[in-house]
Amino acid sequence: MTSVHLQSFTPAQPPVVPGPPQLSLAWALAEAQAHHLAGLGLFARAERAAAKRRAEADAPAYLAAEEARLHAVHGELAAGAGQWWQALNANDEETVCEAVNYAFSDNAAAGCAVGVDGAVLSVVMRQQDIDSLPDQTPGVTPSGRPTLKSLSKRDRTLWWLTSMGSNIVATLKEAFAVAPGVTAIDLAVLTRLPDSQRLGFVAHGRWTRQAIEAGPWRETTDALRFLDIGQDVACSVTTTASGNLSSAVKPLDTSRLPGLQSLLDHAQDDTGSGDATLAGLDGDLRANVPAAHSAPLPDPYRIRPFAEWKSQTAAPTPPPAPAAATSPPAPPGHARATALAPGQNLVLPEEAWQELRITFGSAGADADLTLFLTDTGGQVTCDEDFIFYNQPSAAQGAARLLGKQADGPHTVERAALHLAALPAHIQRVTIAVNMDVDSGLTCGALTHAALYMDCVTEAAWTFQPPADPDIRAMVIAELYRHTTNGQPVWKLRAIGQGWADGLDALARAHGVNIT
Repeated sequence: MTSVHLQSFTPAQPPVVPGPPQLSLAWALAEAQAHHLAGLGLFARAERAAAKRRAEADAPAYLAAEEARLHAVHGELAAGAGQWWQALNANDEETVCEAVNYAFSDNAAAGCAVGVDGAVLSVVMRQQDIDSLPDQTPGVTPSGRPTLKSLSKRDRTLWWLTSMGSNIVATLKEAFAVAPGVTAIDLAVLTRLPDSQRLGFVAHGRWTRQAIEAGPWRETTDALRFLDIGQDVACSVTTTASGNLSSAVKPLDTSRLPGLQSLLDHAQDDTGSGDATLAGLDGDLRANVPAAHSAPLPDPYRIRPFAEWKSQTAAPTPPPAPAAATSPPAPPGHARATALAPGQNLVLPEEAWQELRITFGSAGADADLTLFLTDTGGQVTCDEDFIFYNQPSAAQGAARLLGKQADGPHTVERAALHLAALPAHIQRVTIAVNMDVDSGLTCGALTHAALYMDCVTEAAWTFQPPADPDIRAMVIAELYRHTTNGQPVWKLRAIGQGWADGLDALARAHGVNIT
C-alpha cells in the first residue's frame, strides 16, 4: 500500500509490427499437391502424376502471391502503428487517454485520464477510503507475547496519507511513461470522507515530468514528497502549528478549480439520480480492472488455403458437369475414422505427409489447441516452434492454426500440418490442449472431447482423451519421424496425459519459458 511508487515503468517506445510468417516453396508445393491429389485413388497412377505436375506448376505462383499479399498486410499494419505513435506524441486526446487508461487498468488505486489540454494531462484517481484501514497494528506485550495495539488517529492518518502519496506518484510515473508528449499532469484524488460518508476531493495539484523524474524514489517515506514537488498542491491532511499531522480528513475547497467545482455543484452523490454523479464516477473508477482473457484476435497474417487462392486467380469457367457428391471432412468421432486407444501408434500413409488436417472439438468448457515442433529430445529449438493463439504459424507455413469457432454446443479448433515441408531438425510434432487460465477449470470440464485427423485420401484417425479433473494441460497425440524397413516414415501416437500446472508446465516440458 505504501511502496507502489518505488516501481519503475518502461517508457513507451515506437511500436514494432512483427513481420509476416516466412513461407517456403516446400510448403507451397505440399499445399498444391494436397489440393490436386484430393479424390484420386492410389492406383490412378496417370491421374496422380498429372496432378503432381499441376501442383509443381502452381506452387511458385501460389508462394509469390501469398508473400506479396502478406507483405502488403504488414505494410498496412506498420503504417497504422506509425500513425498511432505520431498521434500519441502529438498528444491527440483520444489516443493519449486510451493508452493511459489501458496502463492504469491494473493499478491498486484506480486512475482515469479524462482529458488533454496542450501538453497537460488531466487525471482523476480513486484513493482507498480511510475507514477501510484497520485500526489496530501487531505488537508485543511487555512480557513478549504477541498482541494487537490500537492505532492512534494520527498514525492511521499518516498511514493513509503515505498510501495516497505512493499511489499518486506511481500514477504520475506511469502516465508520463505511457504518454511521451505530456509534460505535466493535473491530478485530483477522490475518496469517501469519514465524517459524512460522501465522496469528495482530498488532494489536487499539478506535477511536471521534470519534477517526477528528477528526484529519487527509494524509500517508503519518499511518497510524502508529492506534497513538496508539485505546483499548487492542496491536501486535506495538513500539518498543525505544533508540527503534527492533522487527524481529520476533510473535503478540499475546490472553488478555485472550475472543473472540479462544477462536478461537485451539478452532480449528486446518489446513483439513483439520472444525472452524471460522483457515485457513478466512483463506480467507474473502482470497476477499472484488467479485461479478462477473451477469444484471440483474428490473425492478420492468415494464409489463404491453396484452393481459395486458386479460385480467386482462375479465369471464369463454365459450370462443371454434375459429379458425385463428396462429403465434407467428418466431425470428430465419425464412424469411418480409425479410433485410437491411449498409447497406440501407427504409421501414417505417405499422402498424410502432404497435408494432415487436425480438428479438436469439445463442449462444456473452452480449451486452446497448441503445437510444439521439437527435436528428438522433445524440446523446441527456438520459441518460434511453439504454435499457439498469439503465434499461429511456424516452419515457413508448414504448421499453423486455422482458428476456433462454435459448432452448435461444441467449440471446434482446426490446424493444418504439412509434414513433408517441415525442416529436418524437427523430429516431433506435439499436439496439445490447455484450459483457459482465467477460467480456473481443469480438463475434467471438457465433455465430448475428441481429436480428429484426416488427409486427402480420406484416411482418418480419432482419439478421445480422458476428462482428467487433475490436469489443466494435456498432450493428446504426437507425430514423430521413424525408420521402418530402412525407409523414413511418420508415425502417430495417441497419448492423453498432462500437467496440473497448465500451460506453464506444458510449455516448460517442451523447452519454452513463458514470461
